Amino acid sequence: MIRSVVRGFGASLPKRVMTNRDLETLVETSDEWIVQRTGIKQRYIAGEGETTASLGAAAAQEALDRAGLTIADIDLIICATSTPDNTFPATAVNIQNRLGMHHGFGFDVQAVCSGFVYAVATADLYIRGGMAKRVIVIGAETFSRILDWTDRTTCVLFGDGAGAIILEGQEGEGTIADRGVLTSNLRSDGVHREKLYVDGGPSTTGTVGHLRMEGREVFKHAVGMITDVIEGAFNATGTTADDVDWLVPHQANKRIIDASAKKLGIPDEKVVITVDKHGNTSAASIPLALATAAGDGRIKQGDLVMLEAMGGGFTWGAVLLRW
Repeated sequence: MIRSVVRGFGASLPKRVMTNRDLETLVETSDEWIVQRTGIKQRYIAGEGETTASLGAAAAQEALDRAGLTIADIDLIICATSTPDNTFPATAVNIQNRLGMHHGFGFDVQAVCSGFVYAVATADLYIRGGMAKRVIVIGAETFSRILDWTDRTTCVLFGDGAGAIILEGQEGEGTIADRGVLTSNLRSDGVHREKLYVDGGPSTTGTVGHLRMEGREVFKHAVGMITDVIEGAFNATGTTADDVDWLVPHQANKRIIDASAKKLGIPDEKVVITVDKHGNTSAASIPLALATAAGDGRIKQGDLVMLEAMGGGFTWGAVLLRW
């Protein structure tokens, strides 16, 4: 059977670093308070000329370079984002143009912090269905531009950045020993909209709006939802937590990550943590974490890797793949 195998990975971050100490000059907060409750020590903030598309294109180009491919080898670009450069066209099409790709097609996926997981699952279906041989899957965000910088409960959490992987269709044996995406498990439930949303949009206010969140409510639901989809991935593949080499979670809050790993029985040394350096970069957080751990040699070919995320809506999902 055809498997969607990771050929390359890349990342891109804005030039500006904003520390917790910097935030102390903007809102009533402290480095100690932020670190204790979230694990975040700094985040990157996009500056003039840095957009979701420019960051996404840079991450995609790095992934191409690592894979030894050119843009001519790509059939499809999928960009997961909630902060597009424009209402339309899709940021993926903007990235396609920046990369000099004038063939194939591209589109965006909007599932907030779960966006990259949704995008990987979508790319896998296109590859296994024969519509694409190689797909660039990008998570890119400039969340700093939808934050209310007077709201200390949200502005301390988020940052900007982009990450990308290239998935390529390769023949597999149809067993869990295959490299590539082994299973995907996606969920959503719109009843939770008011717990995490943006209070604007073209069809309602005609404005971009700002991010609003009921932090305690999100935390209350997060661990159960995340473990539910991960256990679904285990059941679909006949694997267990003991088989996982790396858990690469959405980097929202270290307390959520720690609680989820503990409930699943995955030891801390198998969990990739980048929230301290990047903050919550929404759809970009998983590919940024992948690029970090694969780049420093922790994630190696043949490793079993679990991706998981939960985002506004709520949306949540997991992807199990062999690197």
